[in-house]
Amino acid sequence: MATEVLGGEVLVTPETAPNGAHVHEDIKPADNAVPKETLECDVLVIGAGFSGITAIHRFREMGMSVKCFESGSDFGGVWYWNRYPGARVDSELPFYQLNIPEVYRDWSFTQRFSDHTELRRYMAHIDKVLGLRRDAYFNARVNDARWDESSGKWTVKTLQGHVAKAKYLVSCTGLLHRTYTPNFEGLSSYKGEVYHSGAWPEDFNPKGKKIGLIGAGATAVQITQELGKTASELTVFLRRPSYCLPMGQRAFTVEEQNSWKTYYPTLFTTGRDSAAGFPAGRAGDRLQDATAPERQRLFEELWARGSFNFALGNYGNILLDPEANKIAYEFWRSKVCARLTDPAKHAIMAPPVEKQPYYFGTKRSPLEQDYYEVLNQSNVHLHSLTENPLKKFTETGLEMQDGKTYDFDLVVLATGFDSYSGSLTQMGLHSKDNVDLADIWSSKGVNTYLGITIAGFPNFFHAYTPQAPTALSNGPTIIEAQVETIVDMIRKLEAEGARKFEAKEEAEEEWKATLAARSKMTLLPFTDSWWNGANIPGKKAENMIYVGGINMYEKEIRAKIDGWHGFDVVGAKPAATAAAA
Repeated sequence: MATEVLGGEVLVTPETAPNGAHVHEDIKPADNAVPKETLECDVLVIGAGFSGITAIHRFREMGMSVKCFESGSDFGGVWYWNRYPGARVDSELPFYQLNIPEVYRDWSFTQRFSDHTELRRYMAHIDKVLGLRRDAYFNARVNDARWDESSGKWTVKTLQGHVAKAKYLVSCTGLLHRTYTPNFEGLSSYKGEVYHSGAWPEDFNPKGKKIGLIGAGATAVQITQELGKTASELTVFLRRPSYCLPMGQRAFTVEEQNSWKTYYPTLFTTGRDSAAGFPAGRAGDRLQDATAPERQRLFEELWARGSFNFALGNYGNILLDPEANKIAYEFWRSKVCARLTDPAKHAIMAPPVEKQPYYFGTKRSPLEQDYYEVLNQSNVHLHSLTENPLKKFTETGLEMQDGKTYDFDLVVLATGFDSYSGSLTQMGLHSKDNVDLADIWSSKGVNTYLGITIAGFPNFFHAYTPQAPTALSNGPTIIEAQVETIVDMIRKLEAEGARKFEAKEEAEEEWKATLAARSKMTLLPFTDSWWNGANIPGKKAENMIYVGGINMYEKEIRAKIDGWHGFDVVGAKPAATAAAA
């Protein structure tokens, strides 16, 4: 059994789908419009979400020929695939959009945090304004990519039969696209329905059903908020709770957004020159330097603002100092327990500080709207997998380690993703020595240089992936920082007449060691999650986060371009000669 998302594609076949799994009707086993001839272009982009759209647009502006392979049937990336109940973004407006004036000029969102349907409409608007579709090939799932030294080009093939040759290959396959389904004992014997959040049925109706949901991360929080209101019963199975923050959702009028568009350039520039993509300032370096009343006043103000303000605008040492972290957790717990009034439930979802499951901020904090009120309902139940683990699936439901059984009409798997590396290692990407990246990373761990290049892969770039600030950033902001840096690198390579460009292995090793050393200065290494790959059995748990923030990251990687520090460049003219030419 396997349900997977790769480069935006939910790949489910009758042989591999969970019982009752549904594939979006517009996914086809083959594309009837596959070109008979090999496509030739300067740049081939894989993936048509925010990263791919940005890449297509920026390379066009540069005057390069660019084509895109997308495994789905339209633009959107994660927002093409995410259609589960309650799916919405947790980055707020105006920052969750691309900084392209001709796109935002005539577009208005309806809410502070858009849902998946509105985001697909937004993607369609981008396509209409920029005319992206003429350079995109849909239902094109890449399954082979190889470098040819003699021609100095990549040859890329898809499952459906597309073939393209390009001097530069840019992967925009994303951070959280390949879904993960644990190898549950007995799953194939279960007679009810099973849905992974990444392969959701369009016509799903939970009314009157008994539902089991495995997971408590951001996706599970959104699904719980919706299913708990209409299901006959909903039982949530979790190992650790999420430390949810208040979303602060509200409607946005067209007039309100129009009045702010004059300031968009300044807001976007300031967001780009910030740690997380939101122009928020810290209250101070040390929580302990403030009095208890001062801290309480700040905590209340940040909490009332909603979004990630409690994390972004707080004291700088909360993620560095266990004592400061404990105080922040105690405040968070007081807010949750005031709403989740069932003592047995808040013992699981917000344990007392002496049983704090992990440091606050070292695992993703989802944004919620009425999550704790839904958990409070009598038809919603909680089961701690830490106290009583899952033993196996049965024909009618789940059996726990102590013999307790649950019967369900259907089970929802909100079991997460093979993050960071999952999409890159599942598309047959081969090094110059013809070794699959999956084999390289499985033996050596994840290695990149600057979070955008990989040693042994000439003229290859990737965005929104490992060893960058991706997990700690607003998506469009870090995407634009990385993609625009990649575009400028290629611009410089072309101006210098370079034939081949490649990261050095020793530079890669130095980058990885530097990021790990910086991470160890924080509390992040004390918590395992998808942030370090520990959610996938057999995958090496390792730091994959650049903790310095987007602004520091972009300055650091752009500084490497002068003199091509850490790179081998073949066929390039000296900078002065290139400039004169």
